[in-house]
Amino acid sequence: MRTILTTLNSKYIHTALSIRYLKAYSEDITNIELMEFTINQNIDYIAGEIYKKKPDVIGFSTYIWNRDETLKVCQIIKLIDPDVKIILGGPEVSFDGQELMDKYWYIDFIVYGEGEATFRDLLSSILTEKGDYSSIDGLIYRDNDRIVKNPPRELIQNLDSIPSPYKEIGHEFKDKIVYFESSRGCPFNCQFCLSSTIKGVRYFSIDRVKEDLERLIDAKVKQVKFVDRTFNANKEYAMEIMSFIMDKDPNNINFHFEVTAHLLDEEMLNFLKGVKEGLFQFEIGVQSTNERTLETIGRRTDLNRLEEVTKEIKSYKNIHQHLDLIAGLPYEDYSSFKGSFNDVYDIKPEKIQLGFLKLLKGSGLRKDKEEYGFKFLDVPPYEVLETDHIKYEEMLKLKGVEDLVEKYYNEGYFEHSVEYIIKNHYNNPFEFYEDYLDYWQSKGFHRISHSRNRLYEILMDFCKYKQFLDINIIIEVLKYDYIYNHKSPNIPKFFNRQEVMFIQKNKHDILKDESILTDYLPDYKDMATKRIINKIHIEKFEIDIINLIENSYFVGERMLRDSYILFDYRSGVINRCLSYDITDYILRSDMN
Repeated sequence: MRTILTTLNSKYIHTALSIRYLKAYSEDITNIELMEFTINQNIDYIAGEIYKKKPDVIGFSTYIWNRDETLKVCQIIKLIDPDVKIILGGPEVSFDGQELMDKYWYIDFIVYGEGEATFRDLLSSILTEKGDYSSIDGLIYRDNDRIVKNPPRELIQNLDSIPSPYKEIGHEFKDKIVYFESSRGCPFNCQFCLSSTIKGVRYFSIDRVKEDLERLIDAKVKQVKFVDRTFNANKEYAMEIMSFIMDKDPNNINFHFEVTAHLLDEEMLNFLKGVKEGLFQFEIGVQSTNERTLETIGRRTDLNRLEEVTKEIKSYKNIHQHLDLIAGLPYEDYSSFKGSFNDVYDIKPEKIQLGFLKLLKGSGLRKDKEEYGFKFLDVPPYEVLETDHIKYEEMLKLKGVEDLVEKYYNEGYFEHSVEYIIKNHYNNPFEFYEDYLDYWQSKGFHRISHSRNRLYEILMDFCKYKQFLDINIIIEVLKYDYIYNHKSPNIPKFFNRQEVMFIQKNKHDILKDESILTDYLPDYKDMATKRIINKIHIEKFEIDIINLIENSYFVGERMLRDSYILFDYRSGVINRCLSYDITDYILRSDMN
């Protein structure tokens, strides 16, 4: 019996964990082949590639992002080959499977809940051609004209009984994002999340986790993305995993964890100080800072501790932090969301993920949709359009703010210029993005894509439009941001530049200054000057730009002086560049 397990990933760089678990659990009883596609590929192509394999059984892993495309593929294949058995599983079909099978005739089976054991039993039954599926827990099937839902299956308590999906790793994982779990379940009960439907947390053994991680490190994957809902729920377990990774000291691999900030104690924080820059990435779900909202959704968060911890980690400059917000939650109106946004923005994480509430099947908030006046289309992705507390028009505005945050904050290319503008011209960050959005949309910029250089120019034009009296300072800070983040001699002409030829002519002599090498570039002391030139840039500014940044963007009289800045470009994920004020070195030399 030829069995295909397949899914449509959201991107080519992603790999599917679920179908690998299913194969590992059942491949001893029948031949199983994996096929992975993306939602961007043509439906006819996907169906054709699967059909060419002449499978007897096809299992589809179904999610919110691929359900509709998956159903189309299923229909095509079933029309051409009515004898093929089509099985769907995954969170998108686990909560309304009977209704789906009643609506879509071409689905033969739905595996709901935790799928490994159910899928194995189903394959065994198909193999023996018994045709009796009544004893398979966790299964929905057709019995002539009836659709039967069997009782739910007990959860697998010994997760190590599931064979590793990473025992045989080829080149298919190289430079890919690989999903990984060291545990299943979550200790919390957030009502917007499907993890709230399963009580308790189960863990793979630490030896099993280490063995699998070592295989992935050896395979040179791009990122290992842990899907554990709360990775640090067990502190000792989490620290042992992270210590193992740190001891392996892999290059060019990033490990992504979802952590709960208020659970990070002083021991863990001290431990995290020693992490190599860029090795770990934390995603921290804040969702809201409205206390009533948090209580309603069952989110237990110590907001003060969260702020302390995330700011502390920020100071280490070694771990990329993503903080999540969700618009559309109960009791979070537009004004309240502004407060949540400003609270998170004040922490200055590397990335702010501004999401919009999705009423996932099986979630508590979906069951209570009438209570909060949720308006949404009951098709994937089930995104809330309006609630009793926030209007559609306001949600649209937040989507515009999200777009600008993505462009002007999350990539880090405008860090100082945006912060300077906010500190000197607005009461809070949201006020700036709101105002900038009005300008952005009035010019029609939201309708077209823009190069990064164009984004700098648009922000400069906005400040001129606002008639900010300190426009010359803003332009200098913009220029600093640009040079800091772009190791390129092609600096846009819209920046005001001074003494370019003088610096270029004398750069070689500047870098021969032993004091500059000793004080700022000790790693380059034994390097030929010609090689150092390729690693650095020197630029003149009309203001004391370093002092301005260090003084929280407050402009004092002593900052209104020329300065020469040396930019030392690094390859760090967080520390892209180091910059130094070398004005005194240049002024005391004979070059002037």
